[in-house]
Amino acid sequence: MSWQTYVDDHLMCDIEGHRLTAAAIVGHDGSVWAQSASFPQIKPEEITGIMKDFDEPGFLAPSGLHLAGTKYMVIQGEPNAVIRGKKGAGGVTIKKTGQALIFGIYDEPVTPGQCNMVVERLGDYLIDQGL
Repeated sequence: MSWQTYVDDHLMCDIEGHRLTAAAIVGHDGSVWAQSASFPQIKPEEITGIMKDFDEPGFLAPSGLHLAGTKYMVIQGEPNAVIRGKKGAGGVTIKKTGQALIFGIYDEPVTPGQCNMVVERLGDYLIDQGL
């Protein structure tokens, strides 16, 4: 299965009649493995900050999580596993696997819990596959 298929079929899937706004699978080095057409152009320094927050939980909290210049308030996550951000009625979930970061960006009517479920389920599967 191609990385794009994981994005198209597993991240941008139907969630009670709705979909995530955007999704991507990105290597720890910032290289994009696959993404939805709507995924924003993330900057190398943003990936660096995200990776640092996985190594040092709380690193992003004071300044916020930035994706393509959009600032998200960092909310509860799981140290070294998941970072969650909120902006207005939407937000982002980032799951870290052994080799990649799984991004899901959502807006209403998709809920934070639905985004978390979709992103973390794929991330857990990839971890189980050694990826």
